[in-house]
Amino acid sequence: MSTDPERPSLSYFPQGGKSSSGEIGYDQEPLISKPDGRRHEDYSVAAAILPFLFPAVGGMLYGYDIGATSDAIISIASASSSGIGWYNLSSVQIGLITSGSLYGALIGSVLAFNIADLLGRRRELILAAACYLVGALVTSVAPIFGVMVAGRFIYGIGIGLAMHAAPMYIAETAPTQIRGLLISLKEVLIVSGMLVGYIIGSLLVEVLSGWRYMYAASIPLALIMAIGMWWLPASPRWILLCAIQRKGNMHDLKEKAIGCLCRLKGERHGSSASQQVDEIMSELSHISEESEASLAEVFQGKCLKALIIGGGLVLFQQITGQPSVLYYASAIFQDAGFSAASEATRVSVLLGLLKLIMTGVSVLAVDKLGRRPLLLGGVSGIVVSLFLLGSYYTYLGNIPVVAVVALLVYVGCYQLSFGPIGWLMISEIFPLRVRGRGLGVAALLNFGANALVTFSFSPLQELLGAGAVFYIFGVIAILSLVFIYFIIPETKGLTLEEIEAKYL
Repeated sequence: MSTDPERPSLSYFPQGGKSSSGEIGYDQEPLISKPDGRRHEDYSVAAAILPFLFPAVGGMLYGYDIGATSDAIISIASASSSGIGWYNLSSVQIGLITSGSLYGALIGSVLAFNIADLLGRRRELILAAACYLVGALVTSVAPIFGVMVAGRFIYGIGIGLAMHAAPMYIAETAPTQIRGLLISLKEVLIVSGMLVGYIIGSLLVEVLSGWRYMYAASIPLALIMAIGMWWLPASPRWILLCAIQRKGNMHDLKEKAIGCLCRLKGERHGSSASQQVDEIMSELSHISEESEASLAEVFQGKCLKALIIGGGLVLFQQITGQPSVLYYASAIFQDAGFSAASEATRVSVLLGLLKLIMTGVSVLAVDKLGRRPLLLGGVSGIVVSLFLLGSYYTYLGNIPVVAVVALLVYVGCYQLSFGPIGWLMISEIFPLRVRGRGLGVAALLNFGANALVTFSFSPLQELLGAGAVFYIFGVIAILSLVFIYFIIPETKGLTLEEIEAKYL
């Protein structure tokens, strides 16, 4: 039998040739199929956890960076607790620290565009974990400002790779019935990471050189992610794409895909893996045998339509002010009257708890209510909150409760809508042949807009005033509502192949 194109050393079949989950070894009953006449996959709930969990740790590390950086910029700029001689930073330097990881994420997205289909989802996630590890080490020991920015940049490359590969791996390995749940649940780990970042930041913000410990705390998670992804199998759909594109022996690659499915579905439900592989191959029979999709193809036909849907959604996710609200949450709370650094960071912890609760609500509702209702309702709340923030900084500065309520409304509504559903949609909407490149372009749009908004918020605040900036975000949020209403389709309950056939 030939070598697995993504995992050369591990055999997926036990003695005797019978398919088995092997190393996962969970034994659970499948969920009940829906009475809608369509085939639903048998799967073990327990066996579905680890193929979700380890990729999602990459999202947790992204969230941790947001939470920790919100408090780290306060620690770094403190004369008494920074522990460095270059603490007196300009607004541009603060912008570089906060957005440095996002510029790295841009490079990671560009790399992902070129290497994703070559490496596969699993190897890309291993590479992301390595970048997280190196970036955290460099940032935490940085002796000068330039080295710190370099560490933030390396860490950001890991963000770009992880946020590109994780939703693809989860979408391609998750059972159809709970695909929306699992991809949205990845947002729970992002928010959990953010909450952990806020908590650790609040504990260390007044400790000498506390910012170094904040960034070093992400190292154990990076190691867990690397080990977990090394152990997991490749995405069966990626292996079948390799088979269709003649990147190996067709029969051997199909056997490898069956082996991966056996591990992913659980031991008792592995018997249907061969049938499922045949069905996926049949559904993908229209795919060209050309080795890879070209860049031009991403901007043509059904791929262009998918890019407008997915790319537009994650672009609005950022330019409605999300990076500014999250990265500068502690600073906003200080402006609202929580003047002490410790007070502002503790309120940020409450913000993180709210995000976690509202993300849980979205995760539970996304496969029941659907994507569109959550998007429309949540973004409507975002519009209200942004205009409240603009009014606070313009007219209502003597009523700090307005800023606090507006932030809480923004965060709650964002986690109902853009937060989990943006990445869910881009992982679902692209056809398999261009999924790696299409999601790479969408991620590039996302992180490019994120970096631009994060970097520019502090200088724009000085130039125009915070009130005007939040009003601008509010107007953009109204435009995003129009986009969602007319452009975004409903994809709940459909397989990836059915989404492509129905909407593209």
